[in-house]
Amino acid sequence: MPEPMPREPHLSGGGRAPEDGAIAATGMGGTMDLATAEGETLEKTPGGPDGTGPSEKPRSLWSDAWRDLRRNPVFIISALIILFLVFISLWPGVIATQNPLKCDLAKAQEGSQPGHPFGFNGQGCDVYTRTVYGARVSVTVGVCASLGVAILGSVLGGLAGFFGGAGDAVLSRITDIFFAIPVVLGGLVLLSVVTSSTVWPVIGFMVLLGWPQISRIARGSVITTKQNDYVQAARALGASNSRMMLRHITPNAIAPVIVVATIALGTYISLEATLSYLGVGLKPPTVSWGIDISSASQYIRTAPHALLWPAGALAVTVLAFIMLGDAVRDALDPKLR
Repeated sequence: MPEPMPREPHLSGGGRAPEDGAIAATGMGGTMDLATAEGETLEKTPGGPDGTGPSEKPRSLWSDAWRDLRRNPVFIISALIILFLVFISLWPGVIATQNPLKCDLAKAQEGSQPGHPFGFNGQGCDVYTRTVYGARVSVTVGVCASLGVAILGSVLGGLAGFFGGAGDAVLSRITDIFFAIPVVLGGLVLLSVVTSSTVWPVIGFMVLLGWPQISRIARGSVITTKQNDYVQAARALGASNSRMMLRHITPNAIAPVIVVATIALGTYISLEATLSYLGVGLKPPTVSWGIDISSASQYIRTAPHALLWPAGALAVTVLAFIMLGDAVRDALDPKLR
C-alpha cells in the first residue's frame, strides 16, 4: 500500500510552500520568485542608489566639465599647443640659440640655410629665432590683458548685478559709451602718444577698452544666479551679502566669464599684432610678430618666408586659444550636453 503524501503546510495566503527556497507566498495570495527578491535585496546594499548607505559623491559642474574636456580632442590639441607656446615663452633659448637682435645685412632676404631653417628677413635677422622669441610678447600680452579684463569686468559687473539700483544704471550707460569706441581707432589715438616700448601700455589699453564686455556678461550671470532657490534660502537664513557673493553666487556665475575671457585671449594677441603692424603698439627693439610682419610686408615678393613664418605662428596661436575657449564653453554649458 503506497505511503500517503505528506500534507503541505498551510500558508496564510493560500499559496504553495517554497520548494528549495525558490518560491514564496505573497501577502495577496500569489507567489513570487525568491531569486528575484534575493537579487533586489543584493542591489539594496549600503552604498546603493536607494540611499540606504553611503552613496557616491555627487559630481559638480566643474568635475563634469573636466571629465568632458579630457575626452575632447579639440581641447587636448589646443592645450598642447598652448603649453608649447608657454614653454618657449619662458625658455626660448632651449630651441633657439641665436640672438634675435643680431642681424647681418650681408644675408638679408636669404632663404633657408643650415642652422637657419626659416632664412633671414630684410635686415638680415634670423627669422626662426625672432619667431620663437616673438611668442613671449604675444603670450604675455594675451594672458595679462585677459586677466585684467576678467578681474575688472567681473568685479564691476558682479556688484552691479547683485545690488542693482542707481549703480547698475550708471555702469550700464558707461559700458554703452565704451562699446561705441572702435578698438583699432581707439588704439591709434591713445597709443600714438606713448613712447614706451614695453608691453604695459598696450596691456593697459586692452584692459581699458575690454572690460565692458566681461562686465555685461558677469552682470547678467549674477542677476540670473541670485534668483535661484539656494541663494534665496541663504538670504532667508541670514547670510550676509559678502557670504552669498563668495559662497553661492560667484562659483555658479563665473563660468560664462571664464569662457569669454579664454576666447578673448586670442583676440588680444591678434589685436597686439595689429597695433604693432600699424606702428602704434610695440616698438623696436622689442621682438614681436606684428613688428616682423610689418617689416617683412615690403619684401613679400622677394622674401615671402620672412612674412609667412611669423604670420603662421600668429595664426596658429590665435586659433589654439579660440579652440580652447570653444571646448571650455561646450563643457561648462549644460544646455550643450
